[in-house]
Amino acid sequence: MAASQALLYFRVMRVLSLHPDRCTGCLRCELACSYMQTGTYQPSKSVIRVSPFEGYTSYAPYTCTQCAEGWCMTACPVGAIRINAAGAKDVVDDKCVGCKLCTIACPFGTMFYDADTTKAYKCNLCEGHPACADACPTEAITFVEGQNADWIGDFAAERTTRVLARETA
Repeated sequence: MAASQALLYFRVMRVLSLHPDRCTGCLRCELACSYMQTGTYQPSKSVIRVSPFEGYTSYAPYTCTQCAEGWCMTACPVGAIRINAAGAKDVVDDKCVGCKLCTIACPFGTMFYDADTTKAYKCNLCEGHPACADACPTEAITFVEGQNADWIGDFAAERTTRVLARETA
């Protein structure tokens, strides 16, 4: 389907809302995220990052926005990125071959590669209970109902269905 022919669909779901003006740079979100992702406090393994600006006088949290385009998902040659129950694009570890194409495809730099596991990883919204939002004392990160514009229609869901059907056949 050509981009000009693509229909715009809206899904109401819960999304991370980031408010840099409220961020103090405490990094509690990074610690909570790394613990949820790895079971240890390793901010380097966190999928949310806090960027300092202006000589560490202001900060901005950033993570995967679960963009409707899903460049990471469409770039994956083995279908290892799927939409989970929380609506997040999620890397399925036993399917990921570690090719890093998803990390290249993500224009926001929020797909990561773990050299220890040789797998890609990203924000999966903690299966619907983001630890970063719970840990943030200033509500610079909130998990709210929001509208996610889907510019490619149901492509991502259809691809997940096709990949699953191929695997069970």
